Amino acid sequence: MAEYAPSSLDLEDRYSRQMLFEPIGVEGQRKLASARVLMIGCGALGTNVVQTLVRAGVGYVRICDRDYIERNNLQRQQLFDEDDLAQNFPKAVAATRKLRLINSTVTIESEVVDVNHRNIERLSEGADLLLDGTDNFEARYLMNDLAVKTNRPWIYGAVIGASGLVMPIVPGETPCLRCVFDHAPPPELNPTCDTAGVIGPAVNIVAAFQAVEAIKLLCGKRDALNRQLMSIDAWTGRVVNLNVDASQDAQSCACCVLRDFAYLDGRKVSVIDALCGRNAVQVQPGGKREIDFTVIAKKVEPVADGKVTHNAYLLKACIGEYVLTLFADGRAIVQGTDDVDKAKTLYAKYFGA
Repeated sequence: MAEYAPSSLDLEDRYSRQMLFEPIGVEGQRKLASARVLMIGCGALGTNVVQTLVRAGVGYVRICDRDYIERNNLQRQQLFDEDDLAQNFPKAVAATRKLRLINSTVTIESEVVDVNHRNIERLSEGADLLLDGTDNFEARYLMNDLAVKTNRPWIYGAVIGASGLVMPIVPGETPCLRCVFDHAPPPELNPTCDTAGVIGPAVNIVAAFQAVEAIKLLCGKRDALNRQLMSIDAWTGRVVNLNVDASQDAQSCACCVLRDFAYLDGRKVSVIDALCGRNAVQVQPGGKREIDFTVIAKKVEPVADGKVTHNAYLLKACIGEYVLTLFADGRAIVQGTDDVDKAKTLYAKYFGA
């Protein structure tokens, strides 16, 4: 695919105020136009980060997200609206549609997919930078493994309540995520937006810091990177930069020192997992499946409460106390339970062969 070269009109008009900022200038803008990024997760942080980068003129963006839009997303996920909700669009599809209206000069691709050890290398092919819009440590450790193995930078971001964390990770230059957080906290000590809540301004602040670090990297301004772990409390206005160099100095990191890529190799993977405290479970069947939504809809309709709806991307059915959403790649999200065995049973019963 040919790289986008910004026209003189783009440089003089669309990006004029950005280029007036001396650290970027015309040369930095041209580097942005030739840059390629992978956005993994397109929820609260992801929609904000990717919108900023598309407006800034990053030349190519690939968005990967496994989920669909829910009404409670609209409070903080700024690319989505009620029309997207009504049309049952997956997040990646809805985001891509909006972003193409914002900046038609940027190449934007979407994949409605659960990013995992089997597909992340394909999805990241050609990307200069990986961006974290995920909501769990397993996905972040997977990104960290790939970044370290392939010597590519990525930007960690997290937000809950009014608090957030941001850290750019440059393999060989900064501590990696496993240096700082050797193990993920247990679920009972790891609050989610469904247990602790989250406010939109905190999301916006964390995403803004992620985006500015991304722009620095893509413009080639690595000397300007904030190489510390930034801790933010939007409610109190507290911003603290934590020096994490000592974590790398210990020389014991399983990932960047011992080169043990357990998450990327698939040795630490959850095929079935609960989703961010949502009283929902994702079921990922083994192997590939050919999904015919029309056939499945006819199968499920006799037991469904109300109409079974589907489009090109997903099928949704309400059965008793559960909402089952089946995606084109064979995954399903079973809402109404956090019991993995129950979710597996429901999947087999209604979506199995």
